[in-house]
Amino acid sequence: MAAQGFFDEHWTDENGKPAGGVSTGKGFTISWQNGPLGRTGTDKRRESNGAFVEDVIGAVKGRFEFYQESEFACEENARCIDLLTEIEEICQARTNRRTKAKTEGTHEGN
Repeated sequence: MAAQGFFDEHWTDENGKPAGGVSTGKGFTISWQNGPLGRTGTDKRRESNGAFVEDVIGAVKGRFEFYQESEFACEENARCIDLLTEIEEICQARTNRRTKAKTEGTHEGN
């Protein structure tokens, strides 16, 4: 069975940097974080205004874990959980690197 399909619209700011956007499909709508959370002299960040990729990955992983704890447990679900866990770890490594470089929450660096 193929995926049901969805619509993505991703925005950029006036400088061509990634901004917010929306992804929607049957049964879901994701409003993505619009702009960086920023840094101030006190290192305080703005409150988020949308979803982060890491949160959506966590939600998908949670659904597979739910399946895996049911009569629908299978090798493929376990593999999906493993891969999503790896993705979470990679995202956390990126955050750690950017935090150390003091670029997390900004459009600085990559």
